[in-house]
Amino acid sequence: MKVILTQDIKELGKAGQLVNVSEGYGRNFLIPRKLAVMADSGAMKNLETKKHTVKAKSDKMLTDANALAEKINKLKVIIKGKSGAGTRLYGSITSQEIADALKAQHKITVDKRKISISEPIKTTGMFEVSVKLHQDVSTVIHVEVVGQE
Repeated sequence: MKVILTQDIKELGKAGQLVNVSEGYGRNFLIPRKLAVMADSGAMKNLETKKHTVKAKSDKMLTDANALAEKINKLKVIIKGKSGAGTRLYGSITSQEIADALKAQHKITVDKRKISISEPIKTTGMFEVSVKLHQDVSTVIHVEVVGQE
C-alpha cells in the first residue's frame, strides 16, 4: 500500500514522502492517526503542488540570505564594554549584544542563535564573528569593541 506521510516518522520517512507500507500498518495505524494519507491521484497532485511551493519559497529565502550576507559582510558594528585600566573587559561580549548592536546601528535583525563567537570576546579591539543566515549561507560581521570606564 502506498501512502504519503503528513508528518515525519522515525524509521519510515519525512513528511511529504511517498512510502510503501503494509496494508494493516497503513489502514489501522497511519491513516486513522492522520500520520499519512492514501496515495491516490488527487493526493499526488497536491503533493507535487506543495513541493513546487516549498521549492519556490526555499529559493526566495536563499536569495534573500545571499543579499543580506553581502550587506552584513561590509558592515562594522561598534560595541561599548566596561573595561579596566588596560584593554581587558569586565565581562565578555555575547551574541545577544552583537545582535542588539546590529539592529540598533544598521537596522538589521539577526537571531542571536545564528551568531557564533569562536572565542569569548574579553578584550577591546577588532573581531570577526561568523553569522549563519541560511543552511547554505554564512558570513562574517566585523565587531569593534571599545572600552568605556
